[in-house]
Amino acid sequence: MSGDSADAPSIHPCLTCGACCASFRVDFAVYEMEDMGGRVPAGLAVEVNGSTCRMRGTDHVPIRCAALTGTVGVKAACGIYEWRPSPCREFEAGSHACGIARARHGMAPLPDGVY
Repeated sequence: MSGDSADAPSIHPCLTCGACCASFRVDFAVYEMEDMGGRVPAGLAVEVNGSTCRMRGTDHVPIRCAALTGTVGVKAACGIYEWRPSPCREFEAGSHACGIARARHGMAPLPDGVY
Protein backbone atom coordinates (compact mmCIF):
# COMPACT_ATOMS: atom_id res chain seq x y z
CA MET A 1 0.00 0.00 0.00
CA SER A 2 1.48 3.31 -1.05
CA GLY A 3 2.13 5.77 1.75
CA ASP A 4 2.36 3.01 4.35
CA SER A 5 5.14 3.63 6.88
CA ALA A 6 6.45 0.13 6.10
CA ASP A 7 7.23 1.39 2.56
CA ALA A 8 9.31 4.31 3.82
CA PRO A 9 13.06 3.81 3.57
CA SER A 10 14.59 3.25 6.98
CA ILE A 11 17.14 5.75 8.24
CA HIS A 12 20.18 4.18 9.86
CA PRO A 13 19.99 5.00 13.60
CA CYS A 14 23.52 6.44 13.60
CA LEU A 15 22.30 9.29 11.39
CA THR A 16 20.10 10.55 14.20
CA CYS A 17 22.41 9.68 17.07
CA GLY A 18 26.08 10.75 17.22
CA ALA A 19 26.37 9.70 20.86
CA CYS A 20 29.59 7.75 20.29
CA CYS A 21 31.21 10.86 18.77
CA ALA A 22 30.35 12.76 21.92
CA SER A 23 31.31 10.09 24.47
CA PHE A 24 34.71 8.53 23.83
CA ARG A 25 38.34 9.47 23.29
CA VAL A 26 39.44 8.48 19.78
CA ASP A 27 43.11 7.52 19.54
CA PHE A 28 44.63 5.97 16.44
CA ALA A 29 47.98 5.30 14.77
CA VAL A 30 49.80 8.26 13.18
CA TYR A 31 49.94 6.40 9.85
CA GLU A 32 46.18 7.06 9.50
CA MET A 33 46.88 10.79 9.17
CA GLU A 34 46.65 12.30 5.70
CA ASP A 35 50.21 13.64 5.85
CA MET A 36 51.49 10.15 6.75
CA GLY A 37 49.74 8.42 3.84
CA GLY A 38 46.40 7.86 5.56
CA ARG A 39 43.08 9.65 5.11
CA VAL A 40 42.32 11.52 8.37
CA PRO A 41 42.62 15.28 7.69
CA ALA A 42 45.51 16.83 9.62
CA GLY A 43 43.48 19.69 11.07
CA LEU A 44 41.10 17.35 12.87
CA ALA A 45 43.64 15.47 14.98
CA VAL A 46 46.50 16.15 17.33
CA GLU A 47 49.61 14.08 17.92
CA VAL A 48 49.66 12.38 21.32
CA ASN A 49 53.13 10.88 20.92
CA GLY A 50 55.30 9.64 18.07
CA SER A 51 52.96 6.78 17.23
CA THR A 52 49.48 7.95 18.29
CA CYS A 53 47.10 10.73 17.25
CA ARG A 54 43.76 11.76 18.76
CA MET A 55 40.68 13.29 17.16
CA ARG A 56 40.31 16.89 18.28
CA GLY A 57 37.62 17.39 20.88
CA THR A 58 37.60 13.82 22.14
CA ASP A 59 39.77 14.65 25.14
CA HIS A 60 37.79 17.73 26.18
CA VAL A 61 34.87 17.98 28.58
CA PRO A 62 32.24 17.77 27.32
CA ILE A 63 33.55 15.32 24.71
CA ARG A 64 32.62 16.14 21.13
CA CYS A 65 34.66 15.04 18.15
CA ALA A 66 35.60 17.97 15.90
CA ALA A 67 34.30 16.00 12.90
CA LEU A 68 30.79 15.57 14.36
CA THR A 69 28.14 17.69 12.68
CA GLY A 70 24.59 18.29 13.84
CA THR A 71 22.89 17.68 17.16
CA VAL A 72 23.41 14.51 19.19
CA GLY A 73 20.18 12.51 19.40
CA VAL A 74 18.43 14.55 16.72
CA LYS A 75 20.40 14.58 13.48
CA ALA A 76 24.12 13.91 13.55
CA ALA A 77 26.77 12.81 11.09
CA CYS A 78 30.50 12.42 10.73
CA GLY A 79 31.93 15.20 8.60
CA ILE A 80 34.78 12.91 7.52
CA TYR A 81 32.90 9.61 7.36
CA GLU A 82 34.84 8.30 4.34
CA TRP A 83 38.15 9.30 5.99
CA ARG A 84 37.37 8.47 9.64
CA PRO A 85 40.05 6.65 11.68
CA SER A 86 39.99 2.93 12.48
CA PRO A 87 38.37 3.18 15.97
CA CYS A 88 35.39 4.86 14.34
CA ARG A 89 35.29 2.32 11.50
CA GLU A 90 35.35 -0.52 14.04
CA PHE A 91 32.67 0.91 16.36
CA GLU A 92 29.49 -1.16 16.10
CA ALA A 93 25.98 0.22 16.28
CA GLY A 94 24.08 -1.66 18.96
CA SER A 95 27.22 -2.81 20.78
CA HIS A 96 27.69 -2.52 24.54
CA ALA A 97 29.79 0.63 23.99
CA CYS A 98 27.01 2.06 21.81
CA GLY A 99 24.53 1.52 24.63
CA ILE A 100 26.86 3.27 27.09
CA ALA A 101 27.26 6.25 24.75
CA ARG A 102 23.51 6.51 24.16
CA ALA A 103 22.82 6.31 27.92
CA ARG A 104 25.27 9.18 28.54
CA HIS A 105 23.07 11.30 26.32
CA GLY A 106 19.74 10.14 27.74
CA MET A 107 18.88 7.79 24.89
CA ALA A 108 17.70 4.20 25.15
CA PRO A 109 19.83 1.41 23.66
CA LEU A 110 19.09 0.54 20.05
CA PRO A 111 16.43 -2.14 19.73
CA ASP A 112 17.66 -5.50 18.43
CA GLY A 113 17.67 -5.77 14.67
CA VAL A 114 17.62 -2.07 13.71
CA TYR A 115 21.30 -1.74 12.89
